[in-house]
Amino acid sequence: MDFTKKPMKFKFENRPMLLLFVTPILFSACGQNNYKMEKQITQDLTYNHDLDNNDNFSPDDEWLVYDTRTEKGGIGGNGKIEKIHVKTGKKVVLYELQQNQAYGPGVGAVSYSHANNEVVFIHGLLNCSEEKPYEQWRRSGVIIKDDKPGEPIFMDARDISFPYTVGALRGGTHRHEYSGDGKWIGYTYNDAIMKKLEDSTGLTHNLRTIGVSKKNHPISVPESQDGENFSGEWFSVLVVKVVPEPVPGSDEISKAAGDSWVGHLGYLKSDGATQRARAFIGSTISNNGEQVDEVYIVDIPEDITIPGDAALEGTETSLPAPPKGTRQRRLTYTANNKNPGCEGIVRSSYGGSMLAYIAKDDNNIKQIFTISPWGGEAIQRTFHDSDVQGGIRWHPKDHRLVYVWQNSLVGLKIEDGKSTILTKPSQNPPKNPVWSHDGHKIAYNRMVSKDGNTPTMQIFVIEL
Repeated sequence: MDFTKKPMKFKFENRPMLLLFVTPILFSACGQNNYKMEKQITQDLTYNHDLDNNDNFSPDDEWLVYDTRTEKGGIGGNGKIEKIHVKTGKKVVLYELQQNQAYGPGVGAVSYSHANNEVVFIHGLLNCSEEKPYEQWRRSGVIIKDDKPGEPIFMDARDISFPYTVGALRGGTHRHEYSGDGKWIGYTYNDAIMKKLEDSTGLTHNLRTIGVSKKNHPISVPESQDGENFSGEWFSVLVVKVVPEPVPGSDEISKAAGDSWVGHLGYLKSDGATQRARAFIGSTISNNGEQVDEVYIVDIPEDITIPGDAALEGTETSLPAPPKGTRQRRLTYTANNKNPGCEGIVRSSYGGSMLAYIAKDDNNIKQIFTISPWGGEAIQRTFHDSDVQGGIRWHPKDHRLVYVWQNSLVGLKIEDGKSTILTKPSQNPPKNPVWSHDGHKIAYNRMVSKDGNTPTMQIFVIEL
């Protein structure tokens, strides 16, 4: 099948439109085959090498970082972070827990900084036990510098003892991602105080939301004997408002996830200034009471130490509040579409002018759409006859991206809509693709087995 279509524009509930990037283009539904030679970088089939949809290339593109979690044990059962040299296959253990059980502490979901030779990853609380295991609200972010393996720097401070500390959090951070300049880290978050309130009331309070931490502002917290509280080297806040029961038809959300930084340093405002922001998926309630996930963006002020309309550190019955200057905006309104909702990780182009995500078309097939950070009309970018499987990642400089479709890695040029199938279809599809900083390589995971043994996740690279 090979045919062309014009991009589909989706209009949303008679909202004011800012129409950007909608010049007509032609798109080949299936694309041409241009298979690249796959190089298997990891060879040890006894354990996993999980890239986990993160930023895995070192700033010089010579190393890839990953965790070694198992499917059954997950992050809580994993005790090691490694990196591998792309050309030589040399492995280095960056961090390893000497004592780790199925209940934790656990480490995983590691990302490299774009600017510095350091990585950040999830670290379960050091006091994990069978009674207090690794949980979403019992973890933090830890940084390891390449030249100081095994020496953890705790990024976000934690304080669950009232009154809480400004600049510290009260729960667990996850999916850490460095900004392009390495001065910020964004993440999703779950709150231990709200989890305790939820357990006592039976009502939903432990809502996933989004936070950021800023470098060079250490937060001192008195350490507790039970190991629940500790200091951190970065100043941390939540930036997205979530509520247990959103008003139907409103822009309120009960969950924020699937987040990433907008642009290398942000997106351009109408006055030409650059605005730092994170894009994400927010869970709304439609007028008929159905959950509909939509694309949102939150503008983040440079100074996150000034309180907004509530306490930065939160209270015993409320989440920490966003700082003054944050602006949370809804970008898509799909409740009235034939197949409503958006999904995946919202990924931004390098300059921040386009946000890509997955949504269903009128034929109930998952496709890639883009939208401006200013909102307006969404543009359908793919027109496949079967679901896009995920893995959207933008080229580090150009307006093109890769994704997974029909168990293959596919490249798409936004300007002309041409797609190219980069890897042969396989029973074990590529997962977790990530571009090198120079745009010449794409790394990804694929399950590999030998002699009937249990398949394990290995790292492959193609060169473009």
